[in-house]
Amino acid sequence: MSSARPTVTAAEAQPPFFVGVDLGGTNIKVGLVDDRGRTLAALSVPTEVERGAEDGVRRMGEAVRRTIAEAGLKPADIARVGLGTPGTMDVPAGMLLEPVNLPSWRHFPIRDRLAHHAGLPVTYANDAKAAAFGEAWAGAGSGLRSMVLFTLGTGIGCGIIVDGVLVVGEHSHGAECGHILIDFRDDARTCGCGKTGHLEAYASATALIKRTHEALSAGRKSSLSARLAHGVELTPLLVNQEAEAGDELALEIVLDTARYLAVGVVTLMHTIDPQGVFLGGAMTFGGNAAPIGRRFLETIRAEVRRRALPVPAAETRIEFATLGGDAGYIGAAGLARQEYQRLAK
Repeated sequence: MSSARPTVTAAEAQPPFFVGVDLGGTNIKVGLVDDRGRTLAALSVPTEVERGAEDGVRRMGEAVRRTIAEAGLKPADIARVGLGTPGTMDVPAGMLLEPVNLPSWRHFPIRDRLAHHAGLPVTYANDAKAAAFGEAWAGAGSGLRSMVLFTLGTGIGCGIIVDGVLVVGEHSHGAECGHILIDFRDDARTCGCGKTGHLEAYASATALIKRTHEALSAGRKSSLSARLAHGVELTPLLVNQEAEAGDELALEIVLDTARYLAVGVVTLMHTIDPQGVFLGGAMTFGGNAAPIGRRFLETIRAEVRRRALPVPAAETRIEFATLGGDAGYIGAAGLARQEYQRLAK
């Protein structure tokens, strides 16, 4: 179990307090935040998927209680818990339905079981949507009325905020923007969901690796070939490293990913006209701190300017997200805060 550095002490914090839980296929992140979205304490515990859903939520409950104690507070000081999970879900019912990375956790009443183990009421949401709410509340989108967050990783998650409200949808499938259709051809690439032509099939980390393997198999020259011949695993990080070192194919793969992503960005700009579009997740190529990250972002912006209508093209902010791996638990806590405020009226 590892701890994250807090951003505010209990003495400095502003109540009421909320706990956010971000469930991932590898780790579960738990953080306690104040009424302004500032972290008092945070922990990360292994998910241990093979032990099953009930054992997982039991350990989530333990992590919630430990996080509260590390902040110097008591469970009675906590107004509500927020939970974000991957996969399809029935949000009103609190049911986790078909999580790809948690195959033994299917059709599990995760909200109510966590409430039982934590001893606190729980608000439930999709993990990418929770991360978007976190960025809107306390991150890159703070102060904006509307925004979109793309989380770039193995797949592509997304969250949409309109007038301060998270878009969930009638069937709990709103803002599944990794599955925007960007290629309608019969031979379009196949997405992880099994359908063809989706954004995720072109611009996710999985897609980047597949496109790189295809280019190398077709005989494209690249320093990546020598790295792979020495047993190095092909990952977005490796592609990024070789692009930084001047490899033409690696850079092409990164910038093509940006162009594909820009098509999805434009689609959402023309649908909801947000004030900002933000990019987070594990695959941002170093973000603003790295030359390839900056080229990745500028390529998206340039492609958006080329394809979007003039006013949104000129006015919409397109930037990297700022909360990093903390966005999920901060946003889950923020959604718990929003429900707490609604119920208090």
